[in-house]
Amino acid sequence: MSTSTAATAAEGCAGDVPAGWSAPASQPVRSVLVAAAALIDDGGRVLLAQRPPGKSMAGLWEFPGGKVDPGETPEAALARELAEELGIDITTACLAPFAFASHRYPEFHLLMPLFLCRRWRGTPTPREGQALAWVRPLRMNEYPMPPADIPLVAMLRDFL
Repeated sequence: MSTSTAATAAEGCAGDVPAGWSAPASQPVRSVLVAAAALIDDGGRVLLAQRPPGKSMAGLWEFPGGKVDPGETPEAALARELAEELGIDITTACLAPFAFASHRYPEFHLLMPLFLCRRWRGTPTPREGQALAWVRPLRMNEYPMPPADIPLVAMLRDFL
């Protein structure tokens, strides 16, 4: 890449930065790996779960899933979390990697792969006090979500 092209590319990136934005603080922050699933039913609707009272970001809607334990793959974490939270069984072969979120919250940096899943055994049932909603992709923006999930909604809506 020539110097002028590199400068133009850098300027183009800088031009895309919203007014008032500043670079994230360079202080180290812990990273948290969370795996999430977009469960898609036969009608093309996506399951969203509402974070229950007492949890951080209570009341916001999210893709089901949870933290990946040390030594665990994101797929295995999803199988475990979906069984615990929703009472459904999935096989990791039914998970298709789709996109990921990388978002810095004040206390931690979240890295969240989102998998698509169209096949599971059982009926999703709230087991942790959360509300569930089957939502058409074009209506997902009507559900307030954590900041990390919002870009995934747009990608999922465009895909489905």
